[in-house]
This record gives sequence, structure tokens and C-alpha cells, in this order.
Amino acid sequence: MVSRLFTLSALLGLAIGAVIPNNNGFPTPNDQQKLQIAQEAGGLLPGSPPPDSLGAGSITAFQLIAFNELFETAYFSSLLHNITSGAPGYEAENTDELAKIFSTVLAQEEQHALAAVSTLKAANAFAPSACQYQFPVSNLKDAVNLAETFTAVVLGALQGANVIFSQDKQTGAVQTVSSVIGQEGEQNGFYRVFLDKVPSESPFLTTVPAPFAWSALQAFVVPDSCPFPLSNINLPIFPALEVNGGAIASVEPRDQTLSFSADVSGSEAAKAYIGRDNLFATYTTGQQLPISVAITNVEWSGGRISFQAPFPFSKFVMQGFSHVALTTGDTFDSADAVVQSALAAPGLIQVNNRL
Repeated sequence: MVSRLFTLSALLGLAIGAVIPNNNGFPTPNDQQKLQIAQEAGGLLPGSPPPDSLGAGSITAFQLIAFNELFETAYFSSLLHNITSGAPGYEAENTDELAKIFSTVLAQEEQHALAAVSTLKAANAFAPSACQYQFPVSNLKDAVNLAETFTAVVLGALQGANVIFSQDKQTGAVQTVSSVIGQEGEQNGFYRVFLDKVPSESPFLTTVPAPFAWSALQAFVVPDSCPFPLSNINLPIFPALEVNGGAIASVEPRDQTLSFSADVSGSEAAKAYIGRDNLFATYTTGQQLPISVAITNVEWSGGRISFQAPFPFSKFVMQGFSHVALTTGDTFDSADAVVQSALAAPGLIQVNNRL
């Protein structure tokens, strides 16, 4: 049976959090506080000086990284507080062990955020600061499940960042971000074991285009709470695509039909397609080329669409994390090419490979 990690109706009762200075001074620590964060994280910030200039693509990539890392520091700070305070739904027999793990993760994410922000500032580029956030979970298992999913999105987006850094000949950034990819992978292995899943989900992790990662992050941001215009980061925001009634669908490893919905009424790009049914669900999984299938049972209500589409798990061995977009086309030579044809995205799908 398909289960949902959270539904949009759950957003009515979210915990609201924000990245604020605490006893280690984050997000603006002094030198002594930086050392404290490093000791908690298990390592210092990179020692090489950041570049004094960046190409436009590299700037956008670092802005996305910084925006995400600030969100993650708020998320893990909230999670750690819930665990250590014994909040309802977050009780555990191994509280001390979990507190050690998540305090380390929190400090590591603070290090990631500090590195990204300092890189942007060194290049005299806009560096995002913290927004207010909404966390659509109410218990420990769902919180770890969500962390595993957004970390999978990050791991997919950092692949594309490294491509951009390579094109811009930013070899130092490639090396640093590659080290972060490995570190985030270590985190996700733990989350998956905690959730009784095989720790390494698949041989080639799913790539995520930057606009889709940026769009997915908006679900966790309290609207209009950022102290800067979102347009400062040069990425489009797509209408959300729900899968099986929620922002994330957790499904069994088998062929099946999934249900989707999206409200595209606010999208200029989608207006010409409202009322049409000759559209496609385009999946991205691993390092395969995008997989497009025709949608069925299409219903429109104003600018809101609902439809179904097959999930071809067996043919494409779609283990672990995949994402899906509602697209106007069905032939793509890369995951990035899907962005140009997308009307709503990304729908996030987790296939359970249980221990």
C-alpha cells in the first residue's frame, strides 16, 4: 500500500523555525565560535582561499547551496531540540546517541553554510540569509524520512553544481563540493538504516536539475519570510506537483499507477496548456535518460489538474529516490532538458528497499 510522508493538509499545523544566532554564534560566528563549530562538526572549514570572482552559473549554484544549507541548519536544530527535550513523537530509547549524531550533523551543515556564504561574499556576489521555515513532520520517523529525501535532492543537485564549476574552471569548488557530496552520502546512509532500508540506495544517485531543487525547497519556506527577494537567485520556481496526495510519496518496489495533482493557475508558461490532456509524466531516476509516459484520467478544474500515470519500476529498476515533472514533451536527452518542458515539478518519490 502507498503511504504518504506528509500531505498539504498537514501544513496547517507545522512547526515554524528560523536560523538564529545561538551559543556558537551561527550564522555569524567569531573566530572562537568558528572553532567551536568545527570541533562539534569534526573538522575545520576549507583552508584554501575562496575565488575572488565567479561566473554567473557558479554564483547561482553557490546561492542555491547556501540557501539549502541555511534551511538544513534550521531543520536539524529543530530536530535536535525535539529529540533532547523529549517532545511528543520524538521519544527514543537511544536519545543520547541520537543527540550526538544530530548535533554533529547540525554543526556540519553550519560548516557547509558558512563555506558557501563566504565563497559568495569573497566574489562580491549576493549571499542569501536565513528565512523562516515550516517543517511538515510531527514525529521522529517522519522527520528522518524527510531528511533522507531532501538530502537525496541535495545529492542530485550538487552533481549539476560540479558540472557548472568544471565549465567555469573552478577546480577548487569541484574538490570542495565533491567532499560535501561524500559527507551528505554518509548522512543518508545512516538515515536509511534508521528507516530499516538498505543504506546505499542505488549504484548511481538520481540527478536533480537546479530549478527543481530550488522549487522543492519552497515547500519548507514560510511565504514572504525571506529577508530578500527570491528573484535574487536566478532560478525559476515551478508549481508543486503532488504525488499520491502529498509532496513526497513512499511506494513499494513494483509497477503501479500513481496519482498526481498540481495547481498551475499562477504559471504564465502553463496557461496555454490548461485544459489539455496530451501531456506527460517525465521521471528522472539514477543517471538514466528521462522516462516519459502519457498521462491518463486527466481532470481540470480551472488551473488545477489531476491525473494518473504508470510508474514503470521494473523496466527501469527505479530503486530509491526518483522525481517526476508534468511536461509538454516526451523526448529528452538529459535531465536538465526536462526543465524547459516542465509545467509543474518536482514530484518526489521514494521506493522502499527494506532491510
